[in-house]
Amino acid sequence: MELPIPAGIEDIDDAWLSQAMGLPVSVRDTSDIGHGLGMISSLYRLTLAGDGPESVIVKLPSLDEAARFTAQILSLNIREVGFYRELAAESPIRVPSAHHAAVDRSTHEFVLVLEDMGRCRAVDQVEGMGAADAEQAVAELAGWHLHWWGSAAPIVERGTAVSIGDPIYPAILPPVFAEGWEKVRSSMDVPPATMAAADGWIDALPRMLDTLSEEPTSLGHGDYRADNMLFDDDGRLVLLDFQVLGQAVPVYDLAYFVTASLAPDLASDTEPRLFELWRDALLAGGRPESELAAMWDCYRVAALFCVCYGMIAARGMDLAEERQRSLLAASFDRFSRAAEELSLPDLL
Repeated sequence: MELPIPAGIEDIDDAWLSQAMGLPVSVRDTSDIGHGLGMISSLYRLTLAGDGPESVIVKLPSLDEAARFTAQILSLNIREVGFYRELAAESPIRVPSAHHAAVDRSTHEFVLVLEDMGRCRAVDQVEGMGAADAEQAVAELAGWHLHWWGSAAPIVERGTAVSIGDPIYPAILPPVFAEGWEKVRSSMDVPPATMAAADGWIDALPRMLDTLSEEPTSLGHGDYRADNMLFDDDGRLVLLDFQVLGQAVPVYDLAYFVTASLAPDLASDTEPRLFELWRDALLAGGRPESELAAMWDCYRVAALFCVCYGMIAARGMDLAEERQRSLLAASFDRFSRAAEELSLPDLL
């Protein structure tokens, strides 16, 4: 008999978890660890007794209806479960192992029981990532892109990723963006450059999507930011959260990472160097110069596009909660830096 997908964390008892993990275990404690991280799912740490690990991470649908709607319409849960089932074993970046991964494609209900990587070092995205960690993250990102360079289309066909050129994006992003932007504008002070970009973003969306879906493409992580990264004892990256897995121009991930995860001063100092580090790694990996010639122009378009992440996340956030509000404020300040230094308003 197929193991049912829990409706919520309260449905995960000793019997269910033992069957899911194939080990006799019992739950000693459950803690909510996703609060304030800008996530579109619920995330819990379960402390265990028995023959298995000391703890596991359980990921379930969000308790917020707006977040659940976004996850369903964009197939976010299907993508992440598909990653752990089909792609995790070949990932060039270390990822948690999955003890259990299941999704109902008709309802989009899902559950993941994952290796707890809490022993690894985390970087708070609100504080921003340091230069050495950023260089490591960019170097490993290049390896990710090289691995799936030109081979994302079959993954899209299986439904484990979605092309950024898919019709779902111009259909759903404008209303979702508009709702988030209205919520942000009514409750937060937003830097002028971010405000100007947000006001013109919907009209510019079709042109941005055309650029970001041009060849060459690779498999993009889609949410490559500090809160989705850990660093192990050897300083290597551990990557989390594969809900936005997609096919896109590879530099998309790089632009989002630099403009969202680095404080403005550090981004100003290191952005050209990080771009060259990524580009040089691709050249060393065998990609021809002709494939990379337009990547800086695409980088700027991706940076403009990625202001949508904050707006979409804001729809499901409690903006009275300090950490969530701080996360949005930091993302908008960092985007404002990018808008000014990369002349992003010229793209509107």
